[in-house]
Amino acid sequence: MKTQPNKLFSRDELRHRIEEWRRNGEPITLANGCFDLLHVGHVRYLHAAKNLGGRLIVAINSDDSVRALKGEGRPLMPAQERAEILAALADVDAVVIFPEPDVRALVREIRPNIHAKGTDYTSANVPERDVVVECGGRVEIVGDPKDHSASEIIRSRLGARRS
Repeated sequence: MKTQPNKLFSRDELRHRIEEWRRNGEPITLANGCFDLLHVGHVRYLHAAKNLGGRLIVAINSDDSVRALKGEGRPLMPAQERAEILAALADVDAVVIFPEPDVRALVREIRPNIHAKGTDYTSANVPERDVVVECGGRVEIVGDPKDHSASEIIRSRLGARRS
């Protein structure tokens, strides 16, 4: 059985890996999110982000960050497990967990060429757009229409059980 390379990185390890990729002329694309309950919308978003070219870094919110964004009872899975699942996807080159409420600090650290966001955003309302542009990158909206969300899946499943 072939072993997969480790794609889970600390922020410091990630910075070093990105330096190596850049020396080899590879552009860096950053995607981020909670990824609390992996669904087809996530897979399509990450596949479209990878198709923008270069290496795909996926930044996931820490457990405390998800809780602050989504409320008590979330995340459903701990950050390390969410990271491991994402790292198993062929399109993903690296996964890093971030504790901040948004990805601005990480954008400043890794200076991605492209910051990929899902279709629940427009290029005008991406919260960290200003920092991406300030760091010399651009924002791209990718993926299929926002017809899937972990919150909606949870609501529909819990609602079905109560019926």
